[in-house]
Amino acid sequence: MDLQGKVAVVTGAASGLGLATCKALKAAGATVVGFDLKQQQLDDALGPHMTGIAVDVSDDSSVQTAIETVVGVHGGIHVAVNCAGVLGPCKTVSKGVLFPMDVWNRVLAVNLTGTFNVIRHAALAMTRNDTAETGERGVIVNTSSGAARAGQMGQAAYSASKAGVMGMTLPIARDLAEHGIRVVSIAPGLFESGMSAGMPAKVSDGLIDKMLFPRRMGKAQEFAALVRHVVENAYLNAMTLDIDCGMR
Repeated sequence: MDLQGKVAVVTGAASGLGLATCKALKAAGATVVGFDLKQQQLDDALGPHMTGIAVDVSDDSSVQTAIETVVGVHGGIHVAVNCAGVLGPCKTVSKGVLFPMDVWNRVLAVNLTGTFNVIRHAALAMTRNDTAETGERGVIVNTSSGAARAGQMGQAAYSASKAGVMGMTLPIARDLAEHGIRVVSIAPGLFESGMSAGMPAKVSDGLIDKMLFPRRMGKAQEFAALVRHVVENAYLNAMTLDIDCGMR
């Protein structure tokens, strides 16, 4: 899909991977609307050339209202990128204390249910788009994680949520194929972000040691560049792409 003149929504847009994705899609010619929890943080991050809407992706009515607002203002949605996520680190049992279910429920609500919430509302809007010469009406890009396959200690909820994103990619792509909508997920490894900033150095250094080349954390711009390529490459569909520097 040629991004020039298209409308893209990006969740988790106030920082990290989401903010970098907003900038990459804007540079490619798209009109970008960022979603995140706090309006002021969105406005500060996106600047004067992009707009933001305060959205809680785990709340169905919040997502529906935001999607309808974007369609009303810009005439449609062609690209949706799900970057919103929370970590919620906690051991299953630690010092006799159980993993709190409110933490589990919140992580799943944002990372998995929230992603699906945005997918379904964005997909409905995309079905109303005119088809491009390629037959495309829309592209949806989700954020999974290397933790979906190789979660670390304390990542039970996070890993489960990201494995869920990976697992629903194919069936949703099958659901939406008849409408000319592609669905691809990206599984980043260890990236420079707010999440990794709170990771103990011993843990992050251990993960970096398992990488090939270059042995460093990924940069948000590298993730965003892959998102742009997914959108522009019409033959990518129904898969999860790893971007982890070969970490094993």
